Amino acid sequence: MKPKIGILYATVDGQTLKICRFIQDLLVEKGYTVALFTTENFDKKVTDFDTFIIGASIRYGKHNPKIIEFINQNKSALEKVENAFFSVNLVARKPEKASPETNPYFIKFLKEIDWIPKKSAVFAGKLDYQKYPFTDRLMIQLIMWMTKGPTNSKTKIEYTDWGKVKEFANSIHIK
Repeated sequence: MKPKIGILYATVDGQTLKICRFIQDLLVEKGYTVALFTTENFDKKVTDFDTFIIGASIRYGKHNPKIIEFINQNKSALEKVENAFFSVNLVARKPEKASPETNPYFIKFLKEIDWIPKKSAVFAGKLDYQKYPFTDRLMIQLIMWMTKGPTNSKTKIEYTDWGKVKEFANSIHIK
């Protein structure tokens, strides 16, 4: 029987979903059965899967509260299966903040939950000012200005390192 992998995600602008689909495609190519869920449509049990992966993006310095709630409610089930977590944020565009050990949002996230994923990663997201509502655009421009990032309102940059995502997907241990 093919190993079953569940991927649960929360995304704001769609980059986390894009990363999840990339991981899903790689794992399906390897012969695994992979199911993709949002926090809203997850209707299974974590233990229905041999491996469970969670991906979440950052907005204004925080992961989606539904991801935190899901992890806290499913901690014991997550510990019974192989598991992994990845965070998507623009701070990770900087090499010195692109690992779980150095990314301030990931470090803060681990303090908010009572779970240590067996595998973890941090990926840079995508900056697309045109896609953001006016207030979000201003806030993100301010954050980018403070972190010496691009502030031109026409900027559209995908910072995601797809080689790093592929490496993460290939490192997932499947029972």
